[in-house]
Amino acid sequence: MSNTTAEYEAVIKICKGLFIKKTRDYGTAWRILRLESITDQIFIKAQRIRTLEEKQVSKVGDDITGEYIGIVNYCVIAMMQLDCGPETPAELDPAEVEMIFDGKVTETKELMFAKNHDYGEAWRDMRISSLTDLILMKLLRVKQIEDNKGQTLASEGVKANYQDMLNYAVFALIKLGVQ
Repeated sequence: MSNTTAEYEAVIKICKGLFIKKTRDYGTAWRILRLESITDQIFIKAQRIRTLEEKQVSKVGDDITGEYIGIVNYCVIAMMQLDCGPETPAELDPAEVEMIFDGKVTETKELMFAKNHDYGEAWRDMRISSLTDLILMKLLRVKQIEDNKGQTLASEGVKANYQDMLNYAVFALIKLGVQ
């Protein structure tokens, strides 16, 4: 597990570094996004990864690593937005955003370790393309929950799905050797 801890934290450090730089560049412009729009942004990134996995050619030159990093960061944004109420200002201080980012990632990492305990780190034997497919499946679930106005009968809510997608993206980045 200690190897997983180090690998996970190394990937998150890269994702967070980019997130904080963009926060300093753009502020928290993402606060304007509705949850459904964030879900669609993640969908676009996951669909692009799948297309690149299948076609093996990129016409715009970006590789899948950047798209997985984007998925991680958009999942954090989604979880932040879930907690923001109408009283939350549109512009948040970068230091506050960094603390919230850390909290969301810590909670998600703890979930990952609980699941890894039960599943025995099965993700290490999975193909990256399967991780992409799991992210896409989770996105379709989230879209359905959103279409149902958040109502579920027997399913976990959107937050758990965003956490799973974040963890799948981190696993993919680990498997891609990002550190």
